[in-house]
Amino acid sequence: MHQALIVAHGQPSDPSPAEAALAAYAADVDTLCDGVTVHSATLAAPGALEGRLAEMPDTAVIYPLFMAKGWFVSSALPKRLGDRQLRILDPLGVDVELPALVADALRDALAENHWAANATDLILAAHGSGRSRNPSAVVKSFAAELGKHLPFRSIQLGFVEEHPSIAEAASGLSEQALCLPFFACTGGHVLDDVPQALDEAAFKGKVMPVVGELPQIKRHIAAILTGAIKGA
Repeated sequence: MHQALIVAHGQPSDPSPAEAALAAYAADVDTLCDGVTVHSATLAAPGALEGRLAEMPDTAVIYPLFMAKGWFVSSALPKRLGDRQLRILDPLGVDVELPALVADALRDALAENHWAANATDLILAAHGSGRSRNPSAVVKSFAAELGKHLPFRSIQLGFVEEHPSIAEAASGLSEQALCLPFFACTGGHVLDDVPQALDEAAFKGKVMPVVGELPQIKRHIAAILTGAIKGA
């Protein structure tokens, strides 16, 4: 059986819940794969990545469940592989098909609420960074591409760690608004920071699952892993 490994950052202060959540995520993707067994490990859980790697053949591939191709994907993860030459795929956030896939999920949300896109505001709630422009550049590029698929009344960007904040982006909107957390996993920022910011803004719209949890994305990751293994 071919094998793949989904890797996420995890939660350094409390590794176990994020490790368990990623395992459940990998199990969902596994059911959608054809001939590939999908495992998981977070970088934050001590020894989790190394333990998984020890069990996997050199033909395995690694999928980084990250929203940017930053330091963790480009430097930290390869360093943790040591002498292993496993193939690291591009992370979720830079996937050229991501805007179209998310647009499909947003169409579902619009239809469920009986809303037209051109009368609806969209907030992309993202992490951002006080040190690097790369994370926000990824979100801005994504927003520009997404706008080509769906004519929202407006697409607002808000960040946890830089300006404009999520609260600023979400302020003054009507009930006909969607908030999409631009995160790969449902971690502390999504459970705490995003809801707090939306409460601060008195946001009355609908909050969607994080990008990585959308059904379209799980199916897409499964297809990527199957194709990467079988096309190797």
